[in-house]
This record gives sequence, structure tokens and C-alpha cells, in this order.
Amino acid sequence: MDPWAVSTFWLLWIILLGTWVTVIEWEIDRGLLSLTDGDQGATVFLREIQDLNKHILEDCALKMVDRLADGCLDTDAQNLLSGLKGRIADTQPGVLKAHHLPWSRDLVNPKNKAHARYLKELGEQFVARANHQVLEHLREQEAGRQELAWLYQEIRHHLGLSTEATWTFCGRQELLAQLGQRLRQSDGHPHSPLVLFGPPGIGKTALMCKLAEQMPGLLGRKTVTVLRLLGMSQMSSDARGLLQSICFQVCLAYGLPLPPAQVLEAHARVVQFFHTLLHTVSCRNFESLVILLDSMDDVDSICRARRVPWLPPRCPPRIHLILSACSGKPGILDIMRQTLTDPEAYWEVKPLSGNQGQEMIQLLLAASRRTLSPGQRELLWASLPECGHPGRLRLAFEEARKWASFTIPAPLASTAKEAIHQLCARLEQTHGQLLVAHVLSYIVSSRHGLSEAELKDVLSLDDEVLEAVYQDWTPPSKELLRFPPLLWVRLRRDLGHCLARRPVDGFTLLAIAHRQLTEVIQERYLSGPERAKRHGVLADFFSGAWSQGTKKLITLPLVGKPLNLDRKVAPQPLWFSDTVANLRKLKELPHHLVHSGRFEELKQEVLGSMNWISCRGVSGGIEGLLEDFDLYGPHLDCPEVGLVRDALQLCRPALELRGMERSILYTELLARLHFFATSHPALVGQLCQQAQSWFRLCPHPVLVPLGGFLQPPGGPLRATFTGCHKGITAMGWSLEEKLLVVGTQDGLMAVWDMEEQQVIHILTGHTGEVRSVKVFGKGTLVLSASKDHTLRLWNLLSGQQKFTIWDGGSKDPTDPEIWSLHVDEAKKVVYLASGSKISAWNLETAELVFHILGDASDCWMCTAVLASRATLLTVSEGGVVSLWSSGTGKLQGRHHLSSIKEETPTCGVSVQKQGKMVTGFSKGSISLVSPGGDSLLEKLPEAVRFLVVSEDESLLAAGFGRSVRIFLADSQGFHRFMATDLEHEDTVEIAGFGPENNLIVTASRDALIQVWSLSEQGTLLDILEGVGAPVSLLAWAGALVASASQQSSSLKVWDLTYIQKPRACTPFLDRTGLTAVSHNGSYVYFPKIGDKNKVTIWDSAEGEEQDALDTSNEVRCLEVAQQANLLFTGLVSGVVLVFPLNSRQDVMCIPPPEARKAINCMALSKGEERLAIAYDSIVLVLDISPGDPCPVIDGPTYTFYTQLPEAISSVAVLADYRVIYGMTNGDLFLYECANSKVFPLEAHGSQVTCMQVSHKEQLAVSGSEEALLCLWDLQACKWRFQMSYTNSYCRGVQCVCFSKDDKYVYAGLKDRSIIVWSVLDGTLLAVQFVHAVVNRIIPTSNGFIAPTRHGYLIRERFQCPSSRVSQQDPLKNFKKAVWKVKSRQREELAAAAGALQDSRSASAQGNERKSNKRSQVCLLV
Repeated sequence: MDPWAVSTFWLLWIILLGTWVTVIEWEIDRGLLSLTDGDQGATVFLREIQDLNKHILEDCALKMVDRLADGCLDTDAQNLLSGLKGRIADTQPGVLKAHHLPWSRDLVNPKNKAHARYLKELGEQFVARANHQVLEHLREQEAGRQELAWLYQEIRHHLGLSTEATWTFCGRQELLAQLGQRLRQSDGHPHSPLVLFGPPGIGKTALMCKLAEQMPGLLGRKTVTVLRLLGMSQMSSDARGLLQSICFQVCLAYGLPLPPAQVLEAHARVVQFFHTLLHTVSCRNFESLVILLDSMDDVDSICRARRVPWLPPRCPPRIHLILSACSGKPGILDIMRQTLTDPEAYWEVKPLSGNQGQEMIQLLLAASRRTLSPGQRELLWASLPECGHPGRLRLAFEEARKWASFTIPAPLASTAKEAIHQLCARLEQTHGQLLVAHVLSYIVSSRHGLSEAELKDVLSLDDEVLEAVYQDWTPPSKELLRFPPLLWVRLRRDLGHCLARRPVDGFTLLAIAHRQLTEVIQERYLSGPERAKRHGVLADFFSGAWSQGTKKLITLPLVGKPLNLDRKVAPQPLWFSDTVANLRKLKELPHHLVHSGRFEELKQEVLGSMNWISCRGVSGGIEGLLEDFDLYGPHLDCPEVGLVRDALQLCRPALELRGMERSILYTELLARLHFFATSHPALVGQLCQQAQSWFRLCPHPVLVPLGGFLQPPGGPLRATFTGCHKGITAMGWSLEEKLLVVGTQDGLMAVWDMEEQQVIHILTGHTGEVRSVKVFGKGTLVLSASKDHTLRLWNLLSGQQKFTIWDGGSKDPTDPEIWSLHVDEAKKVVYLASGSKISAWNLETAELVFHILGDASDCWMCTAVLASRATLLTVSEGGVVSLWSSGTGKLQGRHHLSSIKEETPTCGVSVQKQGKMVTGFSKGSISLVSPGGDSLLEKLPEAVRFLVVSEDESLLAAGFGRSVRIFLADSQGFHRFMATDLEHEDTVEIAGFGPENNLIVTASRDALIQVWSLSEQGTLLDILEGVGAPVSLLAWAGALVASASQQSSSLKVWDLTYIQKPRACTPFLDRTGLTAVSHNGSYVYFPKIGDKNKVTIWDSAEGEEQDALDTSNEVRCLEVAQQANLLFTGLVSGVVLVFPLNSRQDVMCIPPPEARKAINCMALSKGEERLAIAYDSIVLVLDISPGDPCPVIDGPTYTFYTQLPEAISSVAVLADYRVIYGMTNGDLFLYECANSKVFPLEAHGSQVTCMQVSHKEQLAVSGSEEALLCLWDLQACKWRFQMSYTNSYCRGVQCVCFSKDDKYVYAGLKDRSIIVWSVLDGTLLAVQFVHAVVNRIIPTSNGFIAPTRHGYLIRERFQCPSSRVSQQDPLKNFKKAVWKVKSRQREELAAAAGALQDSRSASAQGNERKSNKRSQVCLLV
């Protein structure tokens, strides 16, 4: 028996006697002890015999213990048994069921009464335990079913509709046979999806349902069939809901893991999951999967889109996708033809024959138990000569079924449209023209349909209908007025099959069943002003204007005077409860406000209401919210609505990552829109006030933005794409088609539509990292090269792969990576160079043109295709230049580099106009290599990392170290363009020129992107924050530039035309992180861009540089004494210059203790009476005292040396001359200057990055690179709390401070978030993602100010209710985040209670690093 192979339940019954069995112990270990859920369905029955040890030695014949052959006790077996029992008790104590028996010599004798009683009790307990576990498992299964109740309801609904559709199916047998043959023929290899098309009413739905019914017979009994009649339910009317339901159904059918929550949060991830799922099912190589999607025209998002992004152009083996669509006018069929280009994929559904039409009528009559007289039958056939249109036949049947046996019917209409008009006329004659017109108009005008209760409420608000109804009699009540429900019941009966019932948002809604009937209703009843009137009544109902006792005036014909009566319609709140939203109102009200022309109400109550935005977002997700703005925003001539929409688009990545929660949505919007609150008070200003009002009532601890500090709309950030990549390794633009192609580390390629900002294709095929992509063919084709040694050509419009080329490489991962990919469209040849080989293939036939093999011991480092010279030029590692014919691959010449000695090529770029290649080398040389020779262009101080040329080849950029040098083309090659280089704070990875050569964008390892003006000789225009990882890729498309990293799954697209536009707020351009703030954030100080010997003074209110202070040396650190109005600048020379902020022309100088020792950090005491200056191993403590006209700085009063090999990384000073300093290795010390005593504190495990003292100077807090925060008691020199915060992105603590009242600690983390920590009990109170690294935090009276790497000042209020209504988990929106708090007081209490071992172990480990500390509080998300 293999106990862990049982799928969901297994019961292990083990009676541990005195015998040790190796197999049983192995099974227990594998099935119970080594699994986290091993106790699921497991029970261990243990028999314990009292006083057994006392009697073991008395009788050697006891059968209850193990003995050796000589009769002695087998102590090894006894020890193994005891060990096994102990392990079970420690690991899974809940599975043990012990039986205690008294000692008896013949205990195991079946005749012993005690033994018999024991066996009976054991059997009863076994049965009871088994029953309990079975019931528990069934209960868990039922809970799982309830979680998926929506899916089961969706499947049942479509199966029920399918059954109805096939009741009267006839004919089409030949088409069914042909489709079945096509499915069987394509089952074993990749193939195109099938599309059934035809005019409305031709019978496509019935055919699809019949095909689904026959699928097991066509492809085998194990075939899994998924059927959706699109538009017939809420989930099938939206592409996102449709894909989700299909993915869940397929996963359940094949026993695969369900889509995780993070996948469902973004449509792009759902699309990727769907494509991956199809390939996973295909690889099982067993069951076939058939997905039938009827009426693609009824999916809302598809009808409004240019493409069908989730539709796979090719289905893998054993996967079949069958679609249906209407023909006859431009629509979804034309859109699908762009993706599915195979003409054999399209199958036309033609009318039935005359005989088949008569057969269908007979089936319909039989199903309704009706017969026709011979005369009526002859008239029916005469009216339908050779009619095989099922829709028309259905209408004829509906008319004929009303005939009585004595009826002499009038001739029937000859066309479907005339028949529908005839139907409407008959209904009007029976029920009245006004009632029929209004009822059908309301159903058609609604967005998704109306429930019967809603329809009766709407009719009760329609004064025209009520006046007609009560024309001849007065209403029964004098207080309220309702539409008589009996009138609706009669009309509903006569409408019959014209109405369809669809489950939407938990309601059953009535909708018009036939598309042609909808068109006739719109033409007949909704022309002119009638359309706006119907939408107006619906808008009144869904807005709740006349609910909850609000009375409405009406003048009834028999009364003759206005009556103010209650219509008793249902109220329409936004929220029915704290968690249940009014989805019907959210989806219907905006639709009716737009079409009734009530635009001001739409602007104020919907798109300009924070309550509405949050309710719509929380209940429908960010994509549904953006869809509303896209649908209704264009109807409003209001730029403010566009600002809100753009702000929501910028919020999208955070909301998809963190989850759509109100506090996150309000924070994101407020921090982006606050910039415009003053300039746009009517809408944006009101939204900001509503958000702040919500925060004031929030019952949980929360950080409240007091100003804008996130990227605002209208800025450079166009979009952030995430969710369907691993690390990004290649990018390419299709400018003509506005597409961005992205290659990833796992071999997937995604094609993004920049207009719709969604994935339109997931290109699968590569099994290794995509190294390069080349877009060509007017933006319609892309060639990709991968580490799997294949090249693949794709059609970007259809997403189909045209061919695959294997480059002949081995599967050895140590083989050289692909170095160069070049497409020559003129010659229709693609060249691939890697290692010591070059291959060329024909782009049309994929045939090999030539293959060049070089010297494997001297690989080619750089390759260029010089089209003007029909030459391939290569430069090897040893400096050998080889020339080859680009047409034949024949060697034309070879020579050694003459201008370079003892350097290795690192990069190269071709210059086609000059017919040369610019090559960079390992020691900084740049050489211009041509077929005729080479010449030294420039000598850089460091190795050349990259070379790029502008599109017109007039400019060249060379990256080295932290700098980029620009060159201008001339007749000799290139010469230096600017006297100064463009500098970063970290190694530069990539650069790219703008389309007009007026801009250059450079990116570095510190995740910063810098935009420079070349027309202004290298002026820095802006600093952009990348994706939080080293930027390794840039791709230009006009004014758009995409940035990505190999270490991140996200990419950003920037629009650089914003530079010429006015901005709501100009950020300060600091890239060093050495930022200081004064005057409550009015001024910001940072090293000047391009000249670190100066300090820029930035006026925050004006958004411009006010002044610059000359420091004569590079600035290493900055501190501001807020009360004394002093700016301290620590320099690399060791000097500290002090600038009085009120008189900046004056300056004081504090000399270093030793010459040329750079300052590492500085700190001021909380009262600003002490200044500590820290060098590598020296600390100076100086006094600051009031003076006139500026404070006086005396000292140093104390100077001490650390006498340690590690350098000081952080320092803090107290008023009583105590100094706390942290080291680069994590050590911490408290030094009493007055007594010259040093107190070692418990060390961090990595560099101490920040240190702050509380305002009362009783506590201190330290942070380190390992994201560990320690709260210190300065009197006891011990920590009170140790807080460890880790998540999948966290890289340590950047800065920290105490609140003004010392109740909280604010910490800025390097994962671009801010946390709030309670000093009282170590509780994590709040976590906020701010999208940028915070440089420092300055406390205010109710919160803090924090400058960020984005160049904005965060101003926030921390609001913490005195009594929190519930324990809010601040990490619930942070994936894979762990918060651990270790309390010394708790440890001491535990130690006093006897838990000494754990505390000693933790203390011993803490001296090294304390990474394995026991957690008192651990919140896992």
C-alpha cells in the first residue's frame, strides 16, 4: 500500500505493539511526519500497558515486547519504538489516540475479558474516527464547492440553454460530419481554431450546441467539452470573466491547480494563464479539449477592440477552439480575420433546405403540443416557400401557434424583419401600443437587461404608462401608485421565446433573445427623443431618486389635478452592506445618464464621486473602473475627467499588485491628484476633499497624504506593464502598428498594444531565454533569437509563427550566447552571429544561405553587417579583424588591429553610412574598424560597456563606468561632441537617442533613468524611476521609450513629449539620495547635478532652483538644524562647512582631525545643542550654542577613536555627550564621552544604515541592510524590540525616525515602502507603498515629511485611533511579506517560566546575526 498516493483521503491504522517494523516506520515518516498536512485523514492508535517495564524481566515469554534469540530484551527495538512514538507526539500530536490498559500476564490472550473489551473499544473508536474523518472531508469538499458555486451555476446555465437549443435541431448532418472529420484530422498536430459564420438567425447557436453534444462520439469518450453561449450570462459577456470561468472549468476537469488570486487580479495574467493552460493540457497527450464559444459578437470588450487579444492563432495538439460569429456587416468577423488568416478555418453556415425547414416547424409544433388544420398548414407553407432560415421559421411558428382551429390567418410576412414588425403589431393590438413600446424599450435600453422586479419598478415611475393604465379607473390607494403587475404577466406570456433569462450579478435578468428583434425595437420605438426619455426613467430608477418615500407628482386623467404619490420603488444605495455593493446600480446608472443627456449628473455623481469610484473599483476591479471611464468619459467635455482616468491608469500596477482596497485606492489617487486640487477645484478638488473625509473616519491606523507625491497624470509615465513576464531580456517596437514586443527569460514573448494597453498575443515556442528581437516588414513581422538555438519568425498581426530555424548549436548551456542578430530586408536575409560561427538564412524560405565557422579558441566578440559594402566584419577576442562576403560567406580578408594592443573587444556597433564598425575595448579604447584598417577614436578611463548610434548615425554614445560620452560624426569618423560627460551615481547600463537627436536617455544599475538635452549641451532635464531594478533595456518609438530590467517582470513606457508641456509640479532633480529639508519642507538641499562641489537650494513652492552654495569639494552628507537655521555640509575632504540659512553668504568651517579623511555621516542631537561628525574610525562631538547674528559652534569638545578595522556607517548623538554609532559589519556601540566608556550593543547582521534617537533621548532605533529594526533602551543598553520585515522585494532599511511624541517609529525601506511601528508593543501599524525610495524622514507634529528619489516631498499625517475596532493586518496587501517582532520582556517571562533553552539558543545566535530568532508575532500574507 502506498498511503500518500491516495488523492484526497487515507486512514492509517497502526497498532504499535512491541514489534518494530521498518516498512511501517518508513510509511509513517513519509506519509505523516514529513508532510505539513500529514494529519489529514491519519490516525495512530497507541496501546500503553501500565507498569509494563516492571514486569518485562519477570517473564521471558511475554509476547508484548521484542526479544533477541537468546531471550534477552531487544533494547534497540525498544529505543527505536520509543523514538518513533516521540516523533509522532512532537510532530502530529493530534493524530494520537492512546488506549491505557492495566498489566495482566495473559493480556494478549483472546479469552481474557480485558483483552476482549479492549478490542471492542478499539473497533468502536476506529469506526467513529473513520466516520469523523470522512464527514470532515466531505464538509471541506462542500466548502470548496460553495467557493466555486458561481462556476457550477455558469456551467449549468449554458448546458440548460444548450439542451433547449437542440430540442428542435434538424438537418446540418453533412456539415456536422465535415466538422467532425476536420477535428479528427487536426487532433494530433497544431492547427487553427475554427470559425462558423453566417447571418443572424441562421442557426449557428443550435449547430454549436449540437456539436458540443456529439463531441464525445467524434473525438472519444474522454474528450472534455467546454461550451459557452456568449452574452447569455454576466461572465460570458466579458472577456475577462469568460477566460476566468473557462480556466477554472478546465483546471477542475483535468485535476490541475486553480488559477491563483494574483493571476485573477490582472487580465494580462489571465490571458497568459489561459495560453499556458492550453499547452499544459496538450502535453498530457491523452484527453482532447474542445472549447466552443458561440456568438463572439456578444462579448462587450471584443466589440469595442481592434483585436481579440486572448484568441490563440494556433491551437496545440488535442486542443480545439470553435467559434461562431455573425456575417453581413463589419464586426467581430473582420477582427478575427486579422488573427486567424487561414481561409480553411472559416466555415459558412447556410440555410436549411425547404424540407428541413418544414421538419423544423413540425418539431416545434410537436414540442408545444400544437397541430394545424390542413388549410392553415398550406397557408404556412405557402408563406414560407423554400425558407430554410431558422430564425424566420421560429417567428413563423410563434405566429402560427396563436392560431385557433377556426382561425383563418392572414398571410405571413415574407422576411424576418417584416415578421418581427408583424409580431410587434399583434402585441400592440392586444396590450396597447404604449405599454408594449415602453416595456420593450426599457429592456433593450438597459445595459445587461432588467429583472422583473426592476421592470415593474421602472414602469411605476413612467408617468406616460401610468396615465394610460389609469385612464378609465382610479388607483386603489391614495398614498402610493404602482403599475398593476397583472398587465405585465399577460404581456410576458405573449412575448414567450422573445425574452431570454440571463444570470447577472446574482439576479435573473430579462433580455431580448434575438438580435434582429432588438434592431426592430430600436427602429420602431427608440427613434428621436423617445430614446432619451426611456434612458431618463431608467436613470431615475437606478439613482434612487424616487425611493424611500420620496413622492413624485402625476396628473391622472380621471382625477384632473396633480397628485404627489409614493411609487414604492426599491432603494438604490451604493452599498447594501460593508461588503456587498449594488452591482446593478454601478453598471446601469452611468449608461443611462449618458444616453439621457444628463452629463453634469454623470460628472458629479459618478465619475467625480470618490464613493462611486471606490465602490466600482472594490467590487469590479481596476479594469472595470477604467472601462467605465473609457466608455463614458468621452461624452463629457471635461479635461478633469481625463486627469482622473489617467491617474487611475497610473494606479493600476499598485492596485493589481497590492489588491483593490479602499485605503490603497484613496492613497494612490490622492497622492497623484492633489497636485491639481487648486487648479481644478470643481472635480479634482472635490475628489481630494472626499478622500480626506474618508480618511478622517477610517477606523484603522493609516497614513494620510497631505499633498501630492506620486507621479501625477500628464507626466512622463505613460503606462506600467506587469503580470505576464519573468525577467525581460529583449524588446522591440512596431511603430506602425503601435505594438511593443517583449522577450523574457523563460522563452515567452508578449505583444502589447500601446493604445489599448493590453497583451494581444502570447507567443510561445522558445524553450530558452529570448536574447534578441528584430521588428521589420513595416512593423508586421518580428524575428526572435533564443538561447535554445532557434530563430522564429512571427506575424505580429495574427500572432502566428511563420517558421522556425535551428542554428545548429548544441544544447550545452556553456556554449556562447547569441551576440548579434541582423535583418537585411532588401536582400531578405537574416544573419546570426554567436561565438565562432555566423549563419545566414533566407527570410522567405528559411533555407540556409551560408554557414561560417571560425576559430573556437578565438571567438568573435563583435560582428557587423556592412550592407553598403556587402561585407560581414568580425573582431575576435585576440584582435583579429575578418572580412566575409555577406552574399556568399566567403572570406575576403583578415588582419590584426593596429591601433589596439593588449585589449579585448567588449562591444561594437555598425555605422552603415561610413561602412565601418565602432568597437569598444576592455581598457577604455574606442576604435573605428573598417575593411581597409582601423584607427583609435578615443581613450576612455574605464572599460567600454556599450556603444550606441543615433538613427541617422550622426551621434555616437559610449558608456563607461558611471559616465556616457557623446561623439559627433564627421568626415574622419567621430569627434567629441561635449566637453563634459553625462554622469550617473551608479554604473551606466544602456543609452538611447531620441528620434530628433535632441535628447538622450541613459539608465544605470541604481534603477534611475536620466533624460538629457543634447541641444542644451547635456543639460539634465529629468530623472525617472525605473522598475526598482537595474535598467538593462531601452527601446525608442517616436517620443515613447520603454525601459525594462532582466531582474524585473515589469516594464514602463515613458512619453518624453511632456518636456515641452507645463507640469503641475516640477520635481527636484536629486540622484544622490543626500537630501536635506528645512522650513517644514519649503526648501530642499542636495548636491548639484553635474557639479557635486555645490549644493542646490530648491524652492518647493515655486518648483525651481533658488540658489546654489559653493562648497569647493564633493559633498558627502547634509544635515539641517531646523531651529538654528544652519546647513551642515560634510565634504570628501573631511571639512564641514556650515551655512546660516538666513545669511548664506556667511560660512563657518569645521576642519577635519586628519588631512583628507572623508566624512561618512553627521548627526544632530534632538535639541540641536550637539553635533557629531563621523569619519571611518573617528568621531568628533561639538557644541552648538545660541549667538548673534548666528549660532556659535565650539569644539570639538570630545574626540574618540573606534580602533576597529570596520568603518562607521551611521551615528547619533545625545545632549549628554553620549554617541551611538553603527559599523559597516553590523556592530553597534554606545560611547559615553564624559567617562570615555564604550558599551557594545547587540549587533546587526549587516551594515547599519540608519540611527535615530527619540525626542526624549530615552530610546534609539537602528536599521540595517537586512531589513532589521531594533528599538534600544539607552539606560539599560539593551534592545526592547527587534523587528524583522521581509518580503519578496525588500532590500533593507533606508532611513528611520521617531514621531514627535515618541509613540511611533517611521521607517523608509529600500523596497519603496514606508512602515509605522508602535514603540509601546512593537506592533506593525501601517505599511504604505510609495513607489520610490525615501531618502530621509523628518517628523512633524502629526506625521512626517520625506523626500523621495522621484523628486517629490511626501507629506503625510499618521492617524491612529485610540481604540482600534479590529485588528487590521497591515500586510494583507503585500504578497509574501513577513513581519516578525521579538520582545525582550516576553523572552524574560518565557525564561522565568522555564523556556530557557529557546532563549539561550536565540541569544547565542543573536551574537552572530539573530536571523533565526523566535518570532512572538508573525503575520504572513
